[in-house]
Amino acid sequence: MIFRLSEDIIFPAPELSNEDGILAFGGDLSPKRLILAYQSGIFPWYSEDEPIIWWSPNPRFVLYPEDLKVSKSMKQIFRKGHFKITYDQAFEQVIRNCSKAPRKGQDGTWIVEEMITAYINLHKLGIAHSAECWENDQLVGGLYGISLGKVFFGESMFAHKSNASKAAFLTLGQKLKELDFELIDSQVYTDHLASLGAIEIDRSQYLNELATAVRKESLIGNWGELLAP
Repeated sequence: MIFRLSEDIIFPAPELSNEDGILAFGGDLSPKRLILAYQSGIFPWYSEDEPIIWWSPNPRFVLYPEDLKVSKSMKQIFRKGHFKITYDQAFEQVIRNCSKAPRKGQDGTWIVEEMITAYINLHKLGIAHSAECWENDQLVGGLYGISLGKVFFGESMFAHKSNASKAAFLTLGQKLKELDFELIDSQVYTDHLASLGAIEIDRSQYLNELATAVRKESLIGNWGELLAP
């Protein structure tokens, strides 16, 4: 059964999602509803010609910061200082680049204009964040996501140069490890993130760990200032 959301900002239990991970449709992308969704293990994912669709897949794809894998080739790239990584310096550029990135098996994008506006609003509240990868002052890669408690919910990434998004993700992941973040939520399986240490876990385990981690103090604000060396 797929639930239809009303104007009330509530969600059905994530365990009621169907076998594809779809829980509900409708509602809106207000900050209050989005925050409740992420706190509950739910996220929006839909195309332009669809209503807002809310998901809670099983299994869940996550990365524990202490399990982050940095390959020898990436360590070489970091040593050479080829890229510069910043935070929250170009959030809108990052999300718009992510919206244009080609996806395997997809003709269009799920990051529609309504989604872009919603996450920019969360960014203005100090809840949505970006990591940018620069080469010679040009934005060549990056990622964005939501931070609540000690959880970072990764949404999307892009790269115009080889290893650019990987450099941004690994650098951010190391920062999150230093800040005692407990979980990086990657939602659904990708080979790319599996190579960096992400694994699939049962949704029940994910929800238990999420419930504890999101209750901890959030790092709200501009991460360009808060994560400065």
